[in-house]
Amino acid sequence: MATRFEDRTEAGGRLAAALATFRERPDAVVLGLARGGIPVAAATAKALSLPLGAVLVRKLGIPGYEETAYGALAWAHGRIVRLINKPLLERVLQHGVRQEWLDDVENRERTEILRRAALYPGTITDLTGKTVLLVDDGLATGATMRAAVEAVRADGAATVVAAAPVGSVDAEASLERVCDAVVCLHLPGKFRAVGSFYRHFGQLTDDDAVNLLNQQQPLQHDAGPEQRPGLRG
Repeated sequence: MATRFEDRTEAGGRLAAALATFRERPDAVVLGLARGGIPVAAATAKALSLPLGAVLVRKLGIPGYEETAYGALAWAHGRIVRLINKPLLERVLQHGVRQEWLDDVENRERTEILRRAALYPGTITDLTGKTVLLVDDGLATGATMRAAVEAVRADGAATVVAAAPVGSVDAEASLERVCDAVVCLHLPGKFRAVGSFYRHFGQLTDDDAVNLLNQQQPLQHDAGPEQRPGLRG
């Protein structure tokens, strides 16, 4: 394999070097896709001296083939943004996957996003006019990143940059259509699972993610009562 990252923190430092033009920009913020993108984003934000926050995203996996996403959900300013790959969804239904199975997947992921929205700091912020650097640990299909892009656009972001240490060619191409820029350090011709490009790729807990978000310069929280989880979406 041509490129291997030691861990998410090391990858975030390397990603920051590619994003150096944004260092200390007063209008820029770094948002990590929870959970795996948060340690990458934390290292990136620290190196760039930028505030750190999070975007809550959940992949909608095909039952029996959970690593393949037919869509994704993202938490955006008190509501859930839903992004669906309609051609793929139609093929999935034609091949015998029942709509009620997909409904169960979506209901479960919506519940998980609402749970995390009540727990994670830096998820409800005013992004009006901001340059948002969206950071994940890898881009396989790009589904969750596209949902995150929709979420921050809905929150008023003026410029959106998607960034990751590694990604598939297809994911990068799909994101270029919806982002102002895409920064990906490694685009292998044959994409494997994201974790295969890291020497250490452990599962993060909620406590791990929350601690990282609390350790660095936080985004200003502006949630009113109408924006609390479960009241919209």
